[in-house]
Amino acid sequence: MPAIPPQPGGPGRSPAAPPVATPAPARRTAFAEGLDRLRAGAATEPGRLRVIGAVVALLVVAFGAVTAWQMTERAAAADDVLHNSQPLSSAAADIYRSLADANTAASSGFLAGGEETAATRTVYEQDIDSAASGLVEAAANSDPGSPAAKTIARLNELLPQYKGLVEQARTYNRQGFPVGGAYLRYANEKMQKEMLPKAEDLYTKENQRLSADYGDATPYPWIAIGLGVLALAALGWAQQRNYRRTNRVLNHGLVAATAGTTVVLLWLVVGHSLARAGLDDSYDHGVRSLNVLHDARIASLKARGNENLTLVARGAETVKVGGETLDSYDVDFGKDMDTLGKGLAAAAKLADDRSGQQPVATAESNMTEWKRRHASARDQDDNGNYERALALVIGAKGATGECFAGVDKNLDRALQHEEAEFKQAAGDGRNAMTGLPEGAAVLALLGAAGALLGIGRRLSEYR
Repeated sequence: MPAIPPQPGGPGRSPAAPPVATPAPARRTAFAEGLDRLRAGAATEPGRLRVIGAVVALLVVAFGAVTAWQMTERAAAADDVLHNSQPLSSAAADIYRSLADANTAASSGFLAGGEETAATRTVYEQDIDSAASGLVEAAANSDPGSPAAKTIARLNELLPQYKGLVEQARTYNRQGFPVGGAYLRYANEKMQKEMLPKAEDLYTKENQRLSADYGDATPYPWIAIGLGVLALAALGWAQQRNYRRTNRVLNHGLVAATAGTTVVLLWLVVGHSLARAGLDDSYDHGVRSLNVLHDARIASLKARGNENLTLVARGAETVKVGGETLDSYDVDFGKDMDTLGKGLAAAAKLADDRSGQQPVATAESNMTEWKRRHASARDQDDNGNYERALALVIGAKGATGECFAGVDKNLDRALQHEEAEFKQAAGDGRNAMTGLPEGAAVLALLGAAGALLGIGRRLSEYR
């Protein structure tokens, strides 16, 4: 008999395996679908125009925003130079000068003894009051807890201590007690070793702050300039593309955007260049001259104080120089006069007009005569003629005091001239940036709107 073929589901047979289900494809994210639509749209001319418009508008807005940001920072730094850091630097120098001048006036009054004039006493009191007022102003403009604030606080503590020592020295001197000279020397030591170094430190810190403000105000805004050039390049390319595809020379919206961007870029470069030139001029012919003149004036005050103390101490303080014993105050006087001479020479080189050169030249002449009279006074003192030496130092006529007064007066004139030059140049630099941040922001927004309108006009042709 022939074999019977096996039947499905027959006896002894297992059922067939069910078919395997194919998994459904994963659902795409909205971002992926949006990206696909963007790619598809960019493949058409209207889509390309939308992308070009968005990119050009973004570049113009970014250019305006960065310009406004960078120029706001530079304008604020220039304003600080003119109204904050430089005036505070000069105020710190005035504190130093007032303290040194008070010390000089105190020694001059001590030498006069019972014949101290009201004018000398008034100068001393005015210097103390000026130093106290300057410390109050400096404290009001310093950051709490800063090194400058700590220095000011310490000077405020030392000032009444110094004044008390001077008053004790004056009292004992009028009674004829030699201990008065010891009190004055102690007051001078407190001034020279504690107060003046701290005042000089305050002056140095304010100068560093001034230099930092110049460093913030003068660098070119390269990021803004780079974005401006890039925005102009993109606008130029968009207009060239429009011309190639439509044979139309101008697109009013893109032309307006290009004009606005060009104006901002030129304003930025020219305005900042003028501001930089003004600020550089204020530093070169203002701040540098002021610093040199302040140092020279301080040296003259210290020299006068040491000259007076040479007669007060009368050999009580000595120092070894080259194996020879010399009066320490007279040695310091020589060092201060050397510093004064170098300062006047530097000031003469920095002065750029006759109004600045003339007082410096007169001060140099006064200094030369001062040295000559001082040498005569030292000869008289060394020969035992103390009264004659005293008359050559604090006398009413032909004394070194006249020369010192001439140096101080002419340095003050030179300082006022350089201060005026600084304010003029720094003011011109600050004014060159007036309105630039706001104008850049407004013109950039108008330029971006013009670019979008120009592209929109092209898109309307496809509807």
